[in-house]
Amino acid sequence: FKETTRLFIIDVPFFCIFFSLFHYVCKNKPMKQMIIFASMTLGVVAGSFAQNGYNQYSVKPVHSSDIMYKKVVWRAMDLREKQNLPLYSRNNELSSIVLTAFQQGKIRAYQNDSLTHTLTWNDAEKRLIIPSTDFGDDTIDLYMEHGADWRKMVPPKAYFSGKDLYQIELKEEVVFDKEHSRMHRNIQTITIYFPADHPENSRGIQVNIATFSYKDLVDKVFKDNPKAIWINQENDASNKNLADAFELNLFSSYIIKISNGKDQYLSDKYMSEYKGLLAAQSTAAELMEFEHHLWEY
Repeated sequence: FKETTRLFIIDVPFFCIFFSLFHYVCKNKPMKQMIIFASMTLGVVAGSFAQNGYNQYSVKPVHSSDIMYKKVVWRAMDLREKQNLPLYSRNNELSSIVLTAFQQGKIRAYQNDSLTHTLTWNDAEKRLIIPSTDFGDDTIDLYMEHGADWRKMVPPKAYFSGKDLYQIELKEEVVFDKEHSRMHRNIQTITIYFPADHPENSRGIQVNIATFSYKDLVDKVFKDNPKAIWINQENDASNKNLADAFELNLFSSYIIKISNGKDQYLSDKYMSEYKGLLAAQSTAAELMEFEHHLWEY
């Protein structure tokens, strides 16, 4: 009933105005201009449906008029942690499942969590090359170093596997839905990183491999996929689909950034990685207390 009311209040008057203007143009303008006018106006109508008050990247979106409180939170997740091992099973790592789907063209990848600029598989594949096996593409230098048989002397390039990509970053919206009186954690994106502490990472900083829309992953990769499994280490009968595992928060992570005017990470704000970790714990506690106080009062 609520959605029907919104449709009646917003869209019906819009269509009335549209057809009134269209009728006027038909009476006063030539056919070519009529077609242009109709095309532009229908584009606006389509845009109005896309911007209907819901976040298009949320699996379970909350209408903007029902959001009383909202914060965007970034979390870091290390798949090697004991609680995250169900997402890091051999040949069934979360990174492997996602990147395989990307390579097969099932989902899009993006350069960052703004989800505005896409990334091709060729570009992502270059980021997956193991540095020690990358001798570059300058064949002249290779010829000068190894001679005419340089192709036989230089080993082929090797690529990182899912076992190497254990650093994950989640971007989520924490919103309080006043319509249903509950707090929601809506994951927006999943970013796969080349870890800073990997032996092959000579620079010592984590490198973004690719970012993916979480909604795309749920709809096109996780659901009805026998390989997209959260594997229970103690009971095979309790294995779950990855979509259900994320919905139930069956993973360990810590907050690295919360939306702020300066767009600072906690470690940057407090000028220390150690203090940033302490701030992550206190920030998580503050969010939990905020929800508690909403119910108390």
